Amino acid sequence: MVNPYRTGELVVSRAGRDSGKYYLVVGRENENYVKIANGATRKIENPKRKNIKHLRSTGVIYEELAIWLENKKKIRNEDLKRFIKNYEKNEEAK
Repeated sequence: MVNPYRTGELVVSRAGRDSGKYYLVVGRENENYVKIANGATRKIENPKRKNIKHLRSTGVIYEELAIWLENKKKIRNEDLKRFIKNYEKNEEAK
């Protein structure tokens, strides 16, 4: 199985105690696992390893975040929270 998730992509957890919560993909481990963080419960310094079967894509990819991660720029947890909060705000407005 090929890992369909890209770095910087916003995903929703479908399984586990974090079900229904938004996360950003901050790394790809192999074809079945990605590293996710949200800046609040899961910090960028200690991302969660998650099976891709337990995630659902929102279809939103933050290119800015992907570039930061690719260039190994220091990313703050506040940045992750801001990306997620902006998405939730836009979803409420719909």
